[in-house]
Amino acid sequence: MSKPTIAVFDTKSYDQQFFNMTNADYGFDLRYFEFRVTKENAVVTEGADCACVFVNDQVTPEIVDVFASRGVKLLALRSAGYNHVDLDALKGKLDIVRVPAYSPHAVAEHALALMLTLNRKTHRAYNRTRDSNFAIAGLLGFDMYGKTAGVIGTGQIGRIMAEILRGLQMKVIAYDPYPNKEWAEKWNVEYMKLSELYRQSDVVSLHCPLTPENIYMINRASISQMKPGVMIINTGRGKLIRTEDLLEALRSGRVGSAGLDVYEEETVYFFEDHSSNIVTDDNLLRLLAYPNVLVTSHQAFFTREALTNIAGVTLENIRTYFEEGRIENGIPDFDAGTGRLQKDQKKEQKSDA
Repeated sequence: MSKPTIAVFDTKSYDQQFFNMTNADYGFDLRYFEFRVTKENAVVTEGADCACVFVNDQVTPEIVDVFASRGVKLLALRSAGYNHVDLDALKGKLDIVRVPAYSPHAVAEHALALMLTLNRKTHRAYNRTRDSNFAIAGLLGFDMYGKTAGVIGTGQIGRIMAEILRGLQMKVIAYDPYPNKEWAEKWNVEYMKLSELYRQSDVVSLHCPLTPENIYMINRASISQMKPGVMIINTGRGKLIRTEDLLEALRSGRVGSAGLDVYEEETVYFFEDHSSNIVTDDNLLRLLAYPNVLVTSHQAFFTREALTNIAGVTLENIRTYFEEGRIENGIPDFDAGTGRLQKDQKKEQKSDA
């Protein structure tokens, strides 16, 4: 069969660079679009076999209908998370694949960078010394050694985060609805209930996907269970934290500092240059105004290794689908049921599993 045509949305120069390098081994017809997909512009997929989207592309039922009407058979996510996709709308229309792990080390290391920067205030020290101000008053930190870190979510990223923190000789406690007890025993990590993790932790680091069960899990009630002055780190998903409640806790001093690589309303601003515009999001402006808050623009994944893996896994997912007629790296427990894969093929796959 001919090579599939792929409409790739929300691309920057770096996305195109890494996809082009990887595509040298595949020879797909890649059509890049710098804009995010909407129901109005989704028509550009006319003649494409696959639509490829990123985390801020909100794939609504209307967009799914446009994709399907234009002949798109597969939705390829350049992300592990899929909360930006209406999965119910896909059923009977499109199949879906994702990149479940592109570089867990990249995200965990960025979370550590947020922790250390907030603690030792190196970002503020940098600005001071650039102005020949060598005073250290106001830059007081604490030893990470011996402190307790609570890691919420022990998938690949969360486990690496815990291992890094154990390397700093911190006590690490964890919560996950599906605990990995063998790993925890090896690394001397103790699983416990969320309420107890909140009570004991000096630092709370979020590494879980966004689900209906944990949306706004960090809120006024959960913060009230935490140690006064706790540090909160979020490299997971923005809506794990109710921003208004976090701001209230920062103002009162209940939360000592916060490192946020994600934000619940980030779709409007993140990944774009708004330096010449007025930011109208009051909550974001308030976060940026706090000296004990560090906001980065969803860059935890942004390493050479991660971009290479994202391109590689995405294109291999597409090749597997169109050339071998099977789904690799689909959504757990989800079957779009498009009919693209023949029923007898699916039966063979299940019997081989």
